[in-house]
Amino acid sequence: MTQSWKSLFTDETKGKSFESMTWMSPEGLPIKPLYTAEDLEVLSDLDTFPGLSPYTRGPYASMYTNRAWTVRQYGGFSTAEETNAFFKKNLEGGQTGLSVAFDLPTHRGYDSDHPRVVGDVGMAGVAIDTVEDMKRLFEGIPLDEVSVSMTMNGAVLPILASFIVAAEEQGVPQSKLRGTIQNDILKEFMVRNTFIYPPKPSMRIVGDILVYCAGHTPQFNSISISGYHMQEAGATAVQELAFTLADGIEYVKTALDRGLHVDEFAPQLSFFFAIGMNFFMEIAKLRAARRLWAEMMAPFSPQNPKSSMLRTHCQTSGASLTQQAPLNNIVRTTVEAMAAVFGGTQSLHTNAYDEAVALPSVASAKVARDTQLILREETGITRVVDPLGGSYYVESLTESLYQEAKKLIAEIESLGGMTAAVERGLPKLKIEEAATRRQARIDRGEDVIVGVNKFVTPDADEVSVFNVDNTKVRDLQVKRLTDIKAGRDQQAVIQALSALESGAAGTTNLLELSIQAMRVRATVGEVSSALENLFSRHQPAFAGVSGVYKSEMKNRNEIQDVRDVVQKFAEKHGRRPRILVAKIGQDGHDRGAKIIATSFADLGFDVDIGPLFQTPDEVAKQAIENDVHVIGISTLAAAHKTLIPQLIQILKEMSAEEIHVVCGGIIPPSDQKELLGLGVKAIFGPGTTVVESARKVLSLLE
Repeated sequence: MTQSWKSLFTDETKGKSFESMTWMSPEGLPIKPLYTAEDLEVLSDLDTFPGLSPYTRGPYASMYTNRAWTVRQYGGFSTAEETNAFFKKNLEGGQTGLSVAFDLPTHRGYDSDHPRVVGDVGMAGVAIDTVEDMKRLFEGIPLDEVSVSMTMNGAVLPILASFIVAAEEQGVPQSKLRGTIQNDILKEFMVRNTFIYPPKPSMRIVGDILVYCAGHTPQFNSISISGYHMQEAGATAVQELAFTLADGIEYVKTALDRGLHVDEFAPQLSFFFAIGMNFFMEIAKLRAARRLWAEMMAPFSPQNPKSSMLRTHCQTSGASLTQQAPLNNIVRTTVEAMAAVFGGTQSLHTNAYDEAVALPSVASAKVARDTQLILREETGITRVVDPLGGSYYVESLTESLYQEAKKLIAEIESLGGMTAAVERGLPKLKIEEAATRRQARIDRGEDVIVGVNKFVTPDADEVSVFNVDNTKVRDLQVKRLTDIKAGRDQQAVIQALSALESGAAGTTNLLELSIQAMRVRATVGEVSSALENLFSRHQPAFAGVSGVYKSEMKNRNEIQDVRDVVQKFAEKHGRRPRILVAKIGQDGHDRGAKIIATSFADLGFDVDIGPLFQTPDEVAKQAIENDVHVIGISTLAAAHKTLIPQLIQILKEMSAEEIHVVCGGIIPPSDQKELLGLGVKAIFGPGTTVVESARKVLSLLE
């Protein structure tokens, strides 16, 4: 870089030097205003080719010039029949693979008639209780021709078993099944929380599935190692990269400990990354991931090149979508989809523009799918392999991510691997700290979100909202469960469940036993309960970060203003304002709840946080026992229409109407009006700052 260029740069920027314009990314990486050949001098693999180790430039030599990425839209809602019709329409419209979203009761191993899941049945995915539901889900869809990805971790045994049995009864043998089961339980303990059993027995289940699939389903990926939900929970690109690959190595070691040779299972490993709005960072992340994985697999001496080849599905970010001006989300999703493609993804899901408002509508889902088709068919992107390879910036950024992720992976290894790190809670705390820092950057305007904290317009885009009748779906599922139980061989079910429980105490493969149970029409809940009898149901402990929000806000005036109001309240009432932050139902996404809990504490509130998966009765009881002023409900999964009115009614019945109920999360405008009419005092949608929320809560207590 010549001095004359620096002088010209300073002149054009009105005195700002090149060095002063360097930006520090959320990952802690210095991003310079200009990259040159000098930045590439230390890089070691610039002369590599796609399809050759370490696969930085792509896992396949021809990439999209031979075959484009798989358009694999994620979908599922209400009943199996409705989702089946949705799948068929998408396949007719150009989608080339299926990806199933299950409802939260299914994820958590509950049948639809369980009292803890009243508001969740069919709301954030499709309800699956039995093999018959799975058969309805894929009726008329040839499972030997269409690849199917299933996002399932907690109840992975009965769901994968149901899929296998449904395929058999469709006439498709296990050897011809194509697709992926997520089966990534370590990630659930970090961020998403749709676990059932504690970490160690959960890892036993992962191992059983790896072993079974290696011997029976050679075309089916037995695990999808997922960083997606880490980024959605607030992880930086370095954290997502490092924790995901560290998870992957833990699963490799698990399979090896079970007696498999690396080449028996490693070609069936796949990955899943989130793609956010930092365009070049996301491209570099995928490139660095392939390079890292190839190096991390080398010590296991694989002979099959596919054992070292990182293949990934990607999904555009849900966290980047805004409730304000939702049509802008089409642009955000397009940018993220392009980053995934330039990064070399093997399949892709593009989010619908209304997902920060409600469940995606049929129309918005079509726009999301067509976004991929336009990129594939109209842009020429598919005509060149790794088109950004050799870019000074992208190559340098790839190297930086590679080096920083290696440091974090080494830290995990020093703790004894990912299972040990997860049990200690280290990854979870790091992600929660990153999420809080991100919220502070948004609140102080450093990270710009158009329409939220800059260029805000008073008029909101009106979008049609897709609604699921939770009561109708649950009633139908309960009837079907009753009919199944009345018509099956009950003694055969009892024997199969007994064998499963005995197998859990021994060493018999649990997927094999689960398949036997599902064949005789045991339910998802019954299989999960049989294992729970031995393994127990995991109860996570809350350990939040403190001081991060206050520190990141750098003592701004609005922070002190809120703390002053809190202090005046304490002087007047003899105690500080107290809030219970709670999650009701089976929604385990707790990023928002954790941010509010820790940030409100930094602002001076006394904060209680309820355990995950509470019922309205349990929330009301905790609020009364702790003598709180306010209950703050965090909701993302559409169960608010059923559960929040129940909570308000219970508070009335317990003569505790003085406790204010406020809500935050994804709540459609029409639902907001209904909830406010029922007694909810305030609703905070995505994009609301912490300070704004705190001020509103304090105003309720005046």
